Amino acid sequence: MALKISVVVTVYNEEDNILPLIERIHEALEGFEYEIVYVDDGSTDNTLKVLYSIKDERLKIVELRKNYGQSLALMAGIDHAEGAYIATMDGDLQNDPNDIPAMLKLAEEGGFDMVAGERAKRKDGMLLRKIPSRIANYLIRNASGVKLKDYGCALKVFRAEIAKDLGLYGELHRFIPVLAHLEGARITQIPVKHHARVYGKSKYGLSRTVKVMSDLLLMLFFKKYLQKPMHLFGNIGLVLFLVGVLINCYLGVLKILGQDIWGKPLLFLGVLLVISGIQLVTVGIIIEIQMRTYFESQQKRPYKVRQVKKGF
Repeated sequence: MALKISVVVTVYNEEDNILPLIERIHEALEGFEYEIVYVDDGSTDNTLKVLYSIKDERLKIVELRKNYGQSLALMAGIDHAEGAYIATMDGDLQNDPNDIPAMLKLAEEGGFDMVAGERAKRKDGMLLRKIPSRIANYLIRNASGVKLKDYGCALKVFRAEIAKDLGLYGELHRFIPVLAHLEGARITQIPVKHHARVYGKSKYGLSRTVKVMSDLLLMLFFKKYLQKPMHLFGNIGLVLFLVGVLINCYLGVLKILGQDIWGKPLLFLGVLLVISGIQLVTVGIIIEIQMRTYFESQQKRPYKVRQVKKGF
């Protein structure tokens, strides 16, 4: 029988959370055809040892060669998932697998390509987790136009074809709803349970707010100019070039009238704008060619898998 859903769990140093989470997933998905895909993102504790000690025909372990970060670990898990739907969740026991059946039902009956979780009663610290998260959510919501309340909840359910086309490079896991929106996905969000962390340490902090801001600029480029970069660089370049030409023409008239224009700041500004305009137009053309190559060439995965074991 074909698999209904694959549960992808990415872990980095979560040895104490492995067994309890797998048990909870089994309880939550009783009656479904499913698999559990664990991606070890270069753990340095006993996470792998615990995983390989489990005898479970539904368990698939994807061992990465080193620590690539959550985005590429998610990409690896999604690539190796075989279910018609894919659920993603953190491996720290803060997400609750019991929410997955309701999310799956909503995706199927409501015709949604992605159902995201919203941590309605979040069990995290205010200063280091909730405040940075609220700032990030506000920035992403208003800049991207994708109106969700919580972008940081790892618990999501996708149609497999949408999940596999996300392109989770860099640290873009924070922008999964935006990436899905770019693929034309129908998205909704529902409240889900959230538990306090019991074992291990959080891998997040205040520094992620700064990263969100830089990645947000990339998301805006993806949304508006991914398939037409020349419209961004070319338009800015042409404006700068034309302003520079006008300044130089004005100075040329002054020169003809006998005035000394050498050394004037306006002269340097005019020359700089012309050169900058030419450079930006050139950059736009080069990126346009690169984007065409990107879409037309074979895709290579930016992570390396040491081994994949299933049902041992």
